[in-house]
Parts: sequence; structure tokens; C-alpha cells
Amino acid sequence: MNGAINFTETFSHGAVVWHWPIAVYLLLAGMSGGALIVAILIRYYKKQCEITPLFKGASLLSLVTILLGMVCLVADLDRPLLFWKILINYNFNSVMSIGVAALCIYIPLSFVMCLYAFEKELLGFGIFSGLIKFIMAIVNAIRPLVFVLTLIFAVAICAYTGFLISVLVRFPILNTAVLPALFVASGLSAGIAGSSIIAALFFGEDTHSSDMKTLHTIEWPVLVAEILLISMLFVSLIIGSDVQKAASVAFFDGFYAKMFWIGVMGVGFGLPLVLNFCLGKTFAHTRLAFYVSALASIVGVLMLRMFILYAGQTYSIL
Repeated sequence: MNGAINFTETFSHGAVVWHWPIAVYLLLAGMSGGALIVAILIRYYKKQCEITPLFKGASLLSLVTILLGMVCLVADLDRPLLFWKILINYNFNSVMSIGVAALCIYIPLSFVMCLYAFEKELLGFGIFSGLIKFIMAIVNAIRPLVFVLTLIFAVAICAYTGFLISVLVRFPILNTAVLPALFVASGLSAGIAGSSIIAALFFGEDTHSSDMKTLHTIEWPVLVAEILLISMLFVSLIIGSDVQKAASVAFFDGFYAKMFWIGVMGVGFGLPLVLNFCLGKTFAHTRLAFYVSALASIVGVLMLRMFILYAGQTYSIL
């Protein structure tokens, strides 16, 4: 990026350079974008004008997770105190540089979504009420545009996390066109789970409300899409070149295989399915099943990010 940071220069065969903070960043960025995508689409679909607990939960989750994600990203840099160079040096031939530009637009938009969601509460703080009224007078004049832009950039942030690591051409698990789509789907899954927890836990949303039922309706097709995309990634490896076939071992043998089958398939996919469909409707409708299922989905997405990141860096073209 114009000499500021070459984020691929230290990658070598068998060396894991990006560690768990990057996996956490990939989770948090995807969750942030996924939460806003779902909240805005439900708002449009139901023609909602009021501020719902779900919209509050999704907006708050989106802002907090993207900010925490940026902390993880900056902390993992070799020279974190020089992160500001990324913000002033752009090379639009670099996926990372494009992503940084998108983040510089998305983060203020997620902040504006929080202002929409908590406008009444913020106006209660006398010292800030004048400033809040001034800001809201500006953004309310272009509210439809702001929502559309937020939706577009939320999708972009989810996809960007996949594009960011898919450009590493020497790593067969990472260098695949499936990865951005998989990261969008898994970001939606984490966003749905996180938003539902925050809305129910902090904003009094009934776990059986209309919005929650809509979330659950969306949740299962998204889960199926994740499984299909993971299957596409796996098939592309086992029918590909010798190097790709060698990389497919990550799904069968060693620690990474356990991470995938126990963490992703078992906890992330299997546990929510068991809780919702195999233990009876009575238990499936309890708050315990609701929270455990949502947390399992988030853990599963984190394990998926960890698996792709670690296994992806381990198996490379010599």
C-alpha cells in the first residue's frame, strides 16, 4: 500500500502469520455487517417506522463489534502505532486498501444507525441534546439514502473480509472465489444470532415476537447456504490440482480437522439443529434453547474463521 504496509510480504510455506486476533476481527466485522443487513431488510420488509428492540440491538451490536474488530486488526500489525498510514495512503489495486476505504465509510454509517436507534435516549442527556438535534436534522433529511448506503456497505464489509484473504494466491484453501460468499453467509449467521441475543437480553424483546420469528425464518436458509458454500470449497479442493488435493487434508487429519468437525459442524451447525428440532417443541421454545443456540452459532462462525485462517496458511504452494 504505497510502501505503508505490505500485508503479505512475510507469508511463507507452513508459516502461520495471521493469528487469532485476525480471526476475531474477521468474525466481528462479519457480525457487524450481518447484523445491520438483517435489521435493515426486516425494517423494509415489514415497513416499520418505529424503532424496534431488534433494530436497537442490531445497531448497537454493529457499532461495538466493528470498533472492537478494528482494535484487533490494528493490534496485530507489526507496527500498530503507524496504522494511521493506512488511512492516508491508498492503492486501489490493493484489496486491503479498498477495504480500509470501505471501513472509513461504514463505521460512520454504523454510528448514524445507532443515532437513529437511540435518538430519544440521547436527547435525554441535556448537555448533548442540542448537538444530537443538529446532527439528526441533517441525517433525517437524507434518511432513505443513509439506509441504502448502510445496507450496501454492510454487504461490502462482510464480503471484504473474504476477499482480504482470498487474494493470497499461494494458499489453495484461501485463494478461492467461494470465500467472499461464505463470509457473507456466515456474517449473516453471526449477525442474526448476536442481534437476537442483544435485543432479548438488553432491550426486552420477546423471544417469540414477530421480529424474532422472522429472524428464525431467515436463519435456517442462511445455515443451509453456509453448508453448501463449505461443500463447494471442499469439492473444489478434492477435484483440483495436486496442491489443492494436498490442502484438503486439513478437513480430514490433525488439529484443524477437529476444529472443523467439532467446532464448525458440531457446535455451529449441529447444536442449533438439535436444540430446535430434535428435543421437542417445548424445549425448543425455552429461553435456554434460544440463548444456547444463538451462542453456538456465533462460536461456530468463529471456529470457521479460525479453521480457514490457520489451515489456509498452513497448506501452500511450495
